[in-house]
Amino acid sequence: MKDQRISRALAIMVFGTFFGLLCSTLMNIALPTFMKVFSISEGRVQWVMNGYMLVNALMIPVSSYLIKRFSFRRLFIIFAGVFLLGTVLGALARSFSFIVVARMIQAIGAGMMMPLVNVLAIRYAVPGKKGRIMGIIGLAFNCAPILGPAVSGFLLNYFSWRYLFILIIPFALATLLLSFFFLPYIPHNEMPRFNLPGLILVTIGLWSLLMGLSNVSSSPLASFSVVGYLVIGVVALVFFVLNQRHSSHQLINFKIFAHRQFVLATVINMLITATMYGNSILIPLLVQIVLGRGTVTSAITVLPGAILTGLLSTTSGRFYDIYPIKVLVGAGLVIDIIGTTFQAAVGAQSTILMITIFQTVRQFGLVTMLIPLQTQALSLLPNEIVPDAVATFNTMRQIAASFGTALIVAVVGIVNNLLHCQSSHLGIQTGFVFCLLLLLVSLVLSQRLYHKIVRAQAG
Repeated sequence: MKDQRISRALAIMVFGTFFGLLCSTLMNIALPTFMKVFSISEGRVQWVMNGYMLVNALMIPVSSYLIKRFSFRRLFIIFAGVFLLGTVLGALARSFSFIVVARMIQAIGAGMMMPLVNVLAIRYAVPGKKGRIMGIIGLAFNCAPILGPAVSGFLLNYFSWRYLFILIIPFALATLLLSFFFLPYIPHNEMPRFNLPGLILVTIGLWSLLMGLSNVSSSPLASFSVVGYLVIGVVALVFFVLNQRHSSHQLINFKIFAHRQFVLATVINMLITATMYGNSILIPLLVQIVLGRGTVTSAITVLPGAILTGLLSTTSGRFYDIYPIKVLVGAGLVIDIIGTTFQAAVGAQSTILMITIFQTVRQFGLVTMLIPLQTQALSLLPNEIVPDAVATFNTMRQIAASFGTALIVAVVGIVNNLLHCQSSHLGIQTGFVFCLLLLLVSLVLSQRLYHKIVRAQAG
């Protein structure tokens, strides 16, 4: 870095953001535990993940405005404090609803800290070393979500669910204190305008749609809990689009959607992400609820695939410069489809080894195509709209994670209700089949991708 103060600031911010990202997956293994402790269904328990991801998604466009308007020091201290507050409230929670609220407060803090790290690194890294700095940051950030399920699985075997929050408190407190004493003041002179009506409309729209989808398995389809929320969500999003088209300070730059390869790569990424996060609920439900195994077994089931993802995530992006994007994504999807097909065939008599192998196969397919897909989405765009495209791509990915989980859990809940059984392996299998359908649609769409090098040669 150009300045030792900036290097120190970046180290502190990476440390704090690491635990924010750890929390994004820390609750995955705990979902069956919450269902037992609070006597709740799959449709309700998913909010401990979906609420976190949805708030994270909404913070991405907000962060762009805040970073331009306020100093890094002030922003990071405030949002590190918000993250600590949410963590403490989660540890003290007496009801599941309170846990969900605490998780959303956590997500506000964590959702702001990561963009701050990325922007600081890009702005102040020495030219020629930006890739190295971003690689180190990326490695730390990739490891955090991988460790989440494993940490929670072993922790829940010996302690209560409260320790999933208590564990984070000392690290969050240390981040806040280090930030207060050591982060330098970096002034900002920009005075951008913020589109508050746009944020309110998109929040109401996404929240209502998610509420409607989450209620599918527990309420009649014609009820207000389902149709009513879905209608409110659609109407709010229509007004959001109208607001954005007539606003001079947009939350989302709609010009990026005129670029077909960006749209195509983003849609494929959203479908794949939906299956990935949906899978993170299906595996714990299968292992702990259907097979009756403990949290340690559930953690071990996902650990090999998670480790494989961490090892390959820093190198898979290089494949984009070597192989055509259609080949990369197609091969990754075929591998993912094979793993998901076997998962869909898994029954109550299947062994943990089989489930672990199928999950590892899936993760291998995923890691070979996610980073190349992001590169494809951004590499063909004009430089002036790349920042908007990055924010939009990340926002859509988080929205897909939240809504994909809701859809897959709704499918599981509907099948369980039809069978009058809340722990049927057929419901879980149907969830895997739904993931398989999304992957098949992605495979068809991937045939329309073209590689940057091939396009240039053709021109």
